[in-house]
Amino acid sequence: MDDDRRRRFEAVYQQNYEQILGYAVRRCATPEDAADVVAETFATAWRRVDSLPRGDEARLWLYGVARNVLANHRRGQAHRQSRLATLTADIADVYTRSPEGAAERDVIARAFAGLPDADRELLALVAWEGLDHGQIATVLDISRNAVRIRLHRARRRLSQALENDEITADRFAVEPT
Repeated sequence: MDDDRRRRFEAVYQQNYEQILGYAVRRCATPEDAADVVAETFATAWRRVDSLPRGDEARLWLYGVARNVLANHRRGQAHRQSRLATLTADIADVYTRSPEGAAERDVIARAFAGLPDADRELLALVAWEGLDHGQIATVLDISRNAVRIRLHRARRRLSQALENDEITADRFAVEPT
């Protein structure tokens, strides 16, 4: 039975991959996002291979799945943008208390926003959530040592971004835990 399911999925994949990829590429901002949508679409097809319609109906079913995956992807992007805006506003609130805060706030927000998502998440878990390395390791499902290394690199990238705008990063350093 498993061989039949596998063969059926492979046939549907071969027959429909290019159409589903084209659908995703035309609707996503980046090729990476399109690849994610296609991957999740076919992962859903694999999980539900017994529910896949026969013949040309399979392609239409896959379009429907891709449409739902794309909607989830867009909601996720909107949520991430909202979180980034909130975090940027929180940074602004913290640094407007000092006389130089207004100028520094914009620089810090730009530097933070320019970091990769993973760096922003690590720094936020330390600075805003107050988590230690062990707690972050649990949240991210990685080792404490990986947290230490990634956090060191994220802090270094943030420091470099701040120094590029002539703000000394040691003023904002958080002691490692």
